[in-house]
Amino acid sequence: MNEQTDSKTELKKMLLAMVIPGSFIFIFWMIYLLEVSLDINLAGYGLRPREISQWFGILTMPFLHGGFEHIIANTTSFLVLGSLVFYFYNDNAIQIFVWAYVLSGIFTWIIGRDSIHIGASAMIYAFAGYLFTAGILSKNIRHTAIALIVVFLYGSMIWGIFPMNNNVSWEGHLSGFAVGIALTFMYRPPKYIDEFSAYSEFDEDCDCTEDDNIEIKYSYKDETDKQE
Repeated sequence: MNEQTDSKTELKKMLLAMVIPGSFIFIFWMIYLLEVSLDINLAGYGLRPREISQWFGILTMPFLHGGFEHIIANTTSFLVLGSLVFYFYNDNAIQIFVWAYVLSGIFTWIIGRDSIHIGASAMIYAFAGYLFTAGILSKNIRHTAIALIVVFLYGSMIWGIFPMNNNVSWEGHLSGFAVGIALTFMYRPPKYIDEFSAYSEFDEDCDCTEDDNIEIKYSYKDETDKQE
């Protein structure tokens, strides 16, 4: 019964972790479908670095995509990494999400080349940067495992922060990754002690002197109590 309750609790926690990332995904899919259905292109509302009149591009950039392959790739990564942030770092997840959204756009606006930058990649890199760095700094074995999983699944993303492809906003990737690392120090990951370590620490700190106020009950079964 307890296992079923725990499973339901974990499932509920997992679904809740997907709500905000899923809401973002819903919005940029609605915008993409609007573009396709009306045969229009809203890329002009993306981020234009250092253009004061285009300041809103900082906020609109994650919701605009250059095509079906672009939005599909971002959808999967955004949902997986964003949900992991909310699942494992729930206490600070909203702040991390908001700062990743705003700061990655601001830094891209500052360092980006003279072009239009669109897509949710900057936020994706921010999530990856946070999950990796927080997992390495944390003493929680589950968080460290998540960091290794991120490296295993998305390790090739590191090449995206270098100017190797003129069609890719490496400035956005670099900005997002840097923001993710910085957020680790703004919102330090909780240093949970693993179960084994907790027992070890208890044993070391335990005062083993006798206390008459503590009642210890033993139960045993005598051989004569066995049923014949």
